[in-house]
Amino acid sequence: MTGGNGKPVVFAHTNFDLASVGYAQSEYFLEGTADAYSPTAPLTTDGKWTVQPSSQQPYQTRVVVNRPIRDRDFNGTVVVEWLNVTGGVDASPDWMHLHTELTRRGYAWVGVSAQAVGLNALKAPPMGDPARYATLTHPGDSYSYDMFSQAGQAIRDNPDLLLDGLTPKRLLAVGESQSAHRLTTYINAAHPLVNVYDGFLVHSRITPAGAPLTQAPLPDVPAPAPTFIRDDLDVPVLLFQTENDTGGLLSRRPDTPLYRLWEVAGTSHFDLYGLRQGASDTGDRQPVADWFDSMLHPTNQPNPNHTCNLPINSGPQTFVLRAAIASLNRWVAHGTPPPMAPRLETISVQPLQYALDANGTVLGGIRTPAVDAAVAKLSGLGNSGTPSCPLFGATVPFSAEQLTALYRNHGGFVSAWNRATQDAVRAGFLLPEDARHLLVVAAQSNILK
Repeated sequence: MTGGNGKPVVFAHTNFDLASVGYAQSEYFLEGTADAYSPTAPLTTDGKWTVQPSSQQPYQTRVVVNRPIRDRDFNGTVVVEWLNVTGGVDASPDWMHLHTELTRRGYAWVGVSAQAVGLNALKAPPMGDPARYATLTHPGDSYSYDMFSQAGQAIRDNPDLLLDGLTPKRLLAVGESQSAHRLTTYINAAHPLVNVYDGFLVHSRITPAGAPLTQAPLPDVPAPAPTFIRDDLDVPVLLFQTENDTGGLLSRRPDTPLYRLWEVAGTSHFDLYGLRQGASDTGDRQPVADWFDSMLHPTNQPNPNHTCNLPINSGPQTFVLRAAIASLNRWVAHGTPPPMAPRLETISVQPLQYALDANGTVLGGIRTPAVDAAVAKLSGLGNSGTPSCPLFGATVPFSAEQLTALYRNHGGFVSAWNRATQDAVRAGFLLPEDARHLLVVAAQSNILK
């Protein structure tokens, strides 16, 4: 948690001083009248939905803005995150995973309190700040789609206020987990009506259906299962899936000129970086070294709220996500699509059975040095314990005997790691800045020394 006592309250957020990376944080309240939508025809699995405004209610919500302090550092792109409320509060998992790339490239970030449970938690002690947020009001999640549109439009219409004078050229919408399902329904239903966002990063759809179009107290209009992202869009969509997001396997569809699906080997729905390491990552080499070490010395208790039966996933998700946002931004700005990615290999989808190599690592998907020059078995599956543990995957370090059989000695490991790192950069799934740290960290490691 950050904030309170006169500062914005955001959970799962970085905890370092943003000024140390040239950024400032501010918060604004937005109010207006939001529409809910009703379908003009049954919602179909292809996502080609037609809807119309059907009900209006007043609201007041908030947005949190992280922006470059110096105008010349701004790259023109605003990443707008649908804050995640699965934990009952407003959390920013995509800021956590993406902030290193966002701050080194000069993006602005805006987190939107789009859903009722997160907004209401802001007003409730002990987690919230009742004095700060007493006036906020949410009419229910049926209105969340239009609230998210209005937040984006407010950024376009009022940059002098919301961005302290920065001029936005592009708005990219992002959302993880439950927020990814809200974005799926938003893309299929609301986007064709409003055209506020220039591109979408849909991160970790864990079930095959989108979010409901409307829900109580309005009539429930669920999305079908599976819900595919419609293929007649006018803006790019990059769908990013981890090995753990098994329900999303049922909503796969082929890549098109405006759609890419990235499935990443060795990753889980959430991981140690998102739960612990990312909070203090200011973009230097030490956090990369800490990440590497966590594959060798994983933990089953990433924070006091979670105790899992196995050490949780220490996978490379953050590094590939950084490449994903860079690719989406380039796609929108210059029309250059991201690379197509191989799919994770499955023996069966229902019931799920991945194809694995001799070390237990999934085959196929986006490859990184963490899986192609592995020092541990990284999996999205197989954990249990406190309720969220099944989402955190697992890490099983290789024994000295396994490492010796794979690499013979330290030099053999470093050579394999370097090749895998360079392959991932050439394929477009790892950014050169991160690769440089990864190469040095591996060379300085104690693997087989």
